[in-house]
Amino acid sequence: MSPSQIGKSTRVDVENVGGINSTSVKLSSGINVLTGKNATNRTSFLRSVMAALGSDNASLKADSDQGSVTLSIDGEAYERQFERKKGHVTTDGDPYLEDPTLANLFAFLLESNTARKAVSQQQDLREIIMRPIDVEDIKREIEDAQEKKNIIDRQIESISERQSNLPALEERRQTLQAELEEAETSLEARREELKAAQEAESEADRDLDEQLEALQNARNDIEDIRFKQETEQESIDHLETQLEGVRSEIESLPEAHQADAGAIESELEELRTQQSELDSSTTQLQSIIQFNEEMLQGTNPEITAALTAESDDEDELTDQLLSSGESVVCWTCGTTVETKQIEATIDRLRELRQQKVTARNELRQRIDDHKQRLASARETQQRRQTLFQRRDEIEMEIDDRQDRFEVLEERERELRTRIDDLEETVSELEAETESETLDRQKAVTEAEFRLEQKRRELEDVGSKITDIEASLDQLEALREQRETVADRMTELRTRIDRIERESVDAFNEHMASVLDVLEYENLERIWIEKSELTVREGRRKVNKTTFDLHIVRKNADGQTYEDTIEHLSESEREVTGLVFALAGYLVHEVYNEVPFMLLDSLEAIDSERIAALVEYFSQYAEIVLVALLPEDAGALDETYRYVSKI
Repeated sequence: MSPSQIGKSTRVDVENVGGINSTSVKLSSGINVLTGKNATNRTSFLRSVMAALGSDNASLKADSDQGSVTLSIDGEAYERQFERKKGHVTTDGDPYLEDPTLANLFAFLLESNTARKAVSQQQDLREIIMRPIDVEDIKREIEDAQEKKNIIDRQIESISERQSNLPALEERRQTLQAELEEAETSLEARREELKAAQEAESEADRDLDEQLEALQNARNDIEDIRFKQETEQESIDHLETQLEGVRSEIESLPEAHQADAGAIESELEELRTQQSELDSSTTQLQSIIQFNEEMLQGTNPEITAALTAESDDEDELTDQLLSSGESVVCWTCGTTVETKQIEATIDRLRELRQQKVTARNELRQRIDDHKQRLASARETQQRRQTLFQRRDEIEMEIDDRQDRFEVLEERERELRTRIDDLEETVSELEAETESETLDRQKAVTEAEFRLEQKRRELEDVGSKITDIEASLDQLEALREQRETVADRMTELRTRIDRIERESVDAFNEHMASVLDVLEYENLERIWIEKSELTVREGRRKVNKTTFDLHIVRKNADGQTYEDTIEHLSESEREVTGLVFALAGYLVHEVYNEVPFMLLDSLEAIDSERIAALVEYFSQYAEIVLVALLPEDAGALDETYRYVSKI
């Protein structure tokens, strides 16, 4: 796997961001090492690069009202501007990424990175890997595809059923064609006989001919009506079957009201408002914690300078602020307080933030449950409306066809009355004459009637065969559509499982490789196992996939045993978290979206292992930015690009 190559010319220009006044840094493909002591703006520079790439995890310099970051890659510039208005900082510009979600999770691996900290904080590893995937959207796609497949299946079934009638229809058509030829021959013979008889026919017989012709026309008309009646009745029967199916489906649907969806929407909106409030509180607490940590470490130059200006001895007060001893000068009141007292306050703030994070996660679960309920209520409501509309349409069509059927029945009664009258007239005329011509005319009439019947039957059978053959042309296309939809459903159903499986495989593979390179003493293996648990969500039980982290050590006797996360050293936890983030980076193909990988706060890992780890990560990102202390940077290859002044 190799990330897409980018050009060699890469530069970052920063103005008034974090702790940086102004800087311009050139970067190269491969590994770029930001080296320097603490409080040399290495982290501020990394956050500036993140801002230009699309992240919001950067801040305007405290004493400035405006700031900016420009990332130039081969002449293409990506910018972010920061402006302070009425105490609030707004951002603008055209960053590298439209959506930085994947990069924030798996490419910007600073100390606070969620994926990196997931192992040490024993978070839900599977949830973090799957966070960029909209599972509910995939489920909706599966449901839509299933509905489309059902429609195609019904069409294929209908065509196949009609296709089964094709051999019998073909056989019937051949029989009718033979009978038609026979009827035509018989009619021609009867006409010849009639012609011979007509030569001797008297004028008196002509009235009978007219009556016979009228009788034949009436019989033809009534035959047409019977055919139309059969067609209408077949349509009515078919519509009534459809209507029964629609009514059954309506009765099977659960009751759903617009008010239900509205109530759920209101509850969902309220839950989202609560989540927004928790997000805001959590962000504020994190800012307060970060600020106090920086002040406790003496890494905020502006406030340090302000406190220094009030002291008679500037060097002495600065030393107090940056001291790591038992006491420190309070940056809020200027008095000397114990370091442990401030650290205890920060710990309580961390605990409060963790409580809010926990509450936010629980709230997210409730929001997901409400989304499912809302989608179900809307789906039921929409389906009910569709069925009611279809029921009304079918009932209206049945009424129309029944009206037409009644009109045909009335017309049939009229024709039967007329036929009875004509037959009575013909009988009277026949009684008056026994001429041979009359017999011949009657025979011709009957032959014409039989011939017309055969023609109508043959035309009807041919029409049915044509319709079936036309539908057969659609069958292959329908089957291809069905296969495409089925493949799409399979792909959707396996997408989540595939990502889970690839994530586990990627972590296990790279964790094994990294452990081989770093050679931790008695640490035999760290691996993730995918498992299924049955948990309760609301009122139902569902199967939930989990990622279980296993740690295997080897004792002095060479025997292996399973250990726990708590017993991992700080260095081992950091390496495990970074490899987990790398697995997400590779599985979600983040390298196709952003060519950067950022690393910071690696002090818990010894310098030789840092060098090996950075080199390993550089195989998968075009540009690697790593911030290191000078003593750690010294172990890296001197051919890398080093940046010592920001």
